[in-house]
Amino acid sequence: MTAPPVPTLGGRRCTLRALRPADAPALQRHADDPAVAFNLFDGFPQPYTLAAAQAWCSDEQREARFGHVWAIEIGDDGHDGEAAGCISVAPQGGIWACSAEIGYWLGRAHWRRGIVSEALGLVTDWAWGALPQVMRLQMPIYARNAASRGVARKAGYAQESFVPFGILKNGQAIDGTVYAAYRPGLVPRTDAPAP
Repeated sequence: MTAPPVPTLGGRRCTLRALRPADAPALQRHADDPAVAFNLFDGFPQPYTLAAAQAWCSDEQREARFGHVWAIEIGDDGHDGEAAGCISVAPQGGIWACSAEIGYWLGRAHWRRGIVSEALGLVTDWAWGALPQVMRLQMPIYARNAASRGVARKAGYAQESFVPFGILKNGQAIDGTVYAAYRPGLVPRTDAPAP
């Protein structure tokens, strides 16, 4: 069963919208960059082929596996309506049902322009309104990824943890961090219970 398309969310720097099969060539061009894959989890294909992009854009089960997924559309500098990346919100289940995980990537041609910070703010606001069971949004980020950690802070997320040797990337254990935001009005606890 196909999930309903995600709503379009508009900002000044980008528009977030449902993926379309026609997005595949642009997504493949942006994703087939080792600098993009360097800070993404191992499930992200590299090299990123046109076939992989076509499968992603037309996957009827995408939402069941990855949650709510948007194309990040860029509409300036000659990139009118081009999908240059993706962002997702994946509600968790079981005992973690009050949490959702956010993931994103953007083509290198559009880095350092505030696009992902804006996209993250848009999906965060959407999640608080559309997912009433979610109290906490989280993002695992490689510790080495200073740019993505800065994006999270700029969008109002705080570092919850540092996880030494906690992530396996290309067969090597590397350090990770977890950034999170909490539903407005909630005050996060800062005192952990004694062991």
